[in-house]
Amino acid sequence: MADIAPSGAAVGGGGTATVDDGGASTLAGLLGAALAVTAWGSASVLVKAVDMGGLAVGVYRFLLHFVAIAVWMRFRGTPFSLRALRRSAFGGVALALDVAFFFTAVKETSVINATLIGALQPILVGVVAARFFGEKIRSRDAVWSIVALAGVFAVVVTATDSAVSSVKGDLLAVGALISWSAYFVASKQSKGSLTSTEFTAGAALWTGVLNLPLAVAFGQDLSMPTGRDLLLILVITFVAGLFGHSLMNWSLIQIPLWVGSTFTLMIPVAASLIAWALLGEPLSVAQMLGMAVVLGALAAIVIGQSTPARRTRRSPAAVL
Repeated sequence: MADIAPSGAAVGGGGTATVDDGGASTLAGLLGAALAVTAWGSASVLVKAVDMGGLAVGVYRFLLHFVAIAVWMRFRGTPFSLRALRRSAFGGVALALDVAFFFTAVKETSVINATLIGALQPILVGVVAARFFGEKIRSRDAVWSIVALAGVFAVVVTATDSAVSSVKGDLLAVGALISWSAYFVASKQSKGSLTSTEFTAGAALWTGVLNLPLAVAFGQDLSMPTGRDLLLILVITFVAGLFGHSLMNWSLIQIPLWVGSTFTLMIPVAASLIAWALLGEPLSVAQMLGMAVVLGALAAIVIGQSTPARRTRRSPAAVL
């Protein structure tokens, strides 16, 4: 939950000094992104155990998420403000639309279609990152991203034998893809105007409030959850919200936007492994091979990104 600013370390001697351009913060950001997507994957497993509609769970989850962060901010002496609410509006609306579009899409089309369309996010975000943030994607990293995407396709496609799809559902999944990508862009843009904690709190409030009328419109029961369901929602709130969203929003300040987006390809892998461990859901050989491909490709990207960029400059002693 802490707000940590990127930092660099200088090492040098008498003629030249080598400056580390944030290598440590980049490595921390990569680790944070990995932990965040693992948390999101575990939350998708826990949601299956809650006896409530998806939108209703989203309302409780994000409003509780906001309350928890707001209390934390008040405790730290930096209470949540209307300024933060206003400046987090873009990200909050994007996240709210993603929740609404995706939960509606899986009712209209197959989970496979919805998940595979969502897995295209790194491509869309990569284009935005290059166009608006000036991020450069090395050829080898682009290749590894495609390999990871192929691995996700293998994991998802082999998870279900048959399902019904529809054009309407697929279009809703495209809406979720665009909204989820916009949320990542909003998180990156918030740097300099909001702390990661302020942005996370604001986005959570917007998401909970906007999904409330949608849950009512879809006839989902918003009455007080049972003790068991409330406990599960609290766990989801802490794991996916306080831990996952907060950590990813902080990580996107430390690492390129396209890298954070590519890490979301690990969500189906984490969800499948956790479902296998906790719920006893079977894993096929093809799924396990797909997971190995995803993890291997992401590891290659991490190794490439965690190598600090270094530049050489003349020290004052050399000038003299």
